[in-house]
Amino acid sequence: MEAAARTPQPQSALDELGLPREIVLEPPKGWLSLRLRELWAYRELLYFLAWRDIKVRYKQTVLGAAWAIIGPFLTMVLFSVIFGKFARMPSDGIPYPIFSYSALLPWQLFSKAMVEASSSMITHQNMITKIYFPRLFLPASTILSGLVDFGISFVVLIGMMFFYDIQLTWRVVLVPVFLFLAIVTALSVGMWLSALNVRYRDFRYVTPFLVQFWLYATPIAYSASLIPDQWQFVYNLNPMTGVVNGFRWALVGQTMQLDPIFLVSLAMVAVLFLGGLIYFQRMEQTFADLV
Repeated sequence: MEAAARTPQPQSALDELGLPREIVLEPPKGWLSLRLRELWAYRELLYFLAWRDIKVRYKQTVLGAAWAIIGPFLTMVLFSVIFGKFARMPSDGIPYPIFSYSALLPWQLFSKAMVEASSSMITHQNMITKIYFPRLFLPASTILSGLVDFGISFVVLIGMMFFYDIQLTWRVVLVPVFLFLAIVTALSVGMWLSALNVRYRDFRYVTPFLVQFWLYATPIAYSASLIPDQWQFVYNLNPMTGVVNGFRWALVGQTMQLDPIFLVSLAMVAVLFLGGLIYFQRMEQTFADLV
């Protein structure tokens, strides 16, 4: 009888007795473990987190989704007056409002996602300490919710292009590629900042400064052609340089070419993503204790 008692019962027998299943949680092994099966199993949670962020963003607002247009549109007007009219910045043969607005769209997606992702672990600390789920979903959900704002603003851009009689070319099919690069860049930086913000809370003061600095280090209000050739490699180490130039080229690039130096920015996106994923997973084991 003792031997029988020590014999483990099959899982089906435990289900019939109404006994709970035993789930063992282990930290990821190795330097890089994507755990794709686990991410797929929790995929509905990512959807609900993103949908909740969208509803919270527009709940009890007067203008609702119009805020997705107001921000980049007013910034475009300001840039057009200061940099386009007064400073007379070159715009590569493109009307300056289109030149700046087409760059502001991927930038707004990136900057908003970066700011929200940086505080995602602190914002959801009650979830982290009470239940288990892939923590990567928290910064990722902020990016997915930002795609709604991007879609609304993108419709405005298409309307502006018709107003200025700018025709779309075959390059428009590459817009999703550069949009994907913007998403990956935002997720990469978001993983770094969200993990760092758990351990060092003063990073919440660093993020606004980083966004402001990064804005002027990216060719949004000015053309990348203004940068001397000997500095182009260093300048393209900014991953958003390649994203913005590529997005602008795919939409309104009739008079401009995508320089092969773009590959430097593409490589930086890959480095940021792999580094951020490794660091996030290393820190993930301590989130519940530190948050």
